[in-house]
Amino acid sequence: MQDTLFLVLAVLAGYLIGSLSFAVIVSRLMGLSDPRSYGSGNPGATNVLRSGNKAAAILTLVFDALKGVIPVLLVQKYGPAHGLEEGSAALAGLAAFIGHLYPVFFRFQGGKGVATAAGVLLAINPWLGLGVLAVWIAMAVVFRYSSLASLTAAVAAPLLQMLIWGVGPELPAIALMSLLLIWRHAANIKKLMAGTESKLGQKAAPAPAAAAAKSHRHEQSREREREHKHKHSHKPKHHSK
Repeated sequence: MQDTLFLVLAVLAGYLIGSLSFAVIVSRLMGLSDPRSYGSGNPGATNVLRSGNKAAAILTLVFDALKGVIPVLLVQKYGPAHGLEEGSAALAGLAAFIGHLYPVFFRFQGGKGVATAAGVLLAINPWLGLGVLAVWIAMAVVFRYSSLASLTAAVAAPLLQMLIWGVGPELPAIALMSLLLIWRHAANIKKLMAGTESKLGQKAAPAPAAAAAKSHRHEQSREREREHKHKHSHKPKHHSK
């Protein structure tokens, strides 16, 4: 019973840590636009990079990765004393990843979780994390699509775990994390197939919702201007005697 309680607390703590959306937090602290209002609308390091501020993007990347590292390392260090088994650390990391996708502090509107997933893998098994990171970098350098690199890395993670380290208690969490990451990239997959996906470092455009709102405001402004001109064009003219 006590073991279960500590596991629940570890998972809850992981989720709360993961719910800290550093793309939004860093952007606010640095006086930048909300990353949900431009580019892909995704609160992640890649979209923050589209703001043109590389420092903000790097800080977002580092802190999002640390969200995955910290819960895993804490459970690995303190969990055994409270009866938590080997797979418990992976569950805490998975909870942090889910927190990034659906952050309770930001109306459950989170990012795709690439950096956080990388942090989880690095903490669970540094060699696995480095291997998956190498796959991401290779794909990003060759094709210049962050989404394609992330999708390839997501497929590689459970495969590398099984082929090199075998089926262990960490595998279910790693596999589920990969499936969720692929699912979160559904829109990117459609854009890749249509040839409309943005490349790394491409200049930001307003997010779809923001662009629609801006267009609506512009149309309202034009409508008011037309009404104003129409009103003045029909004013009675006064002739001087």
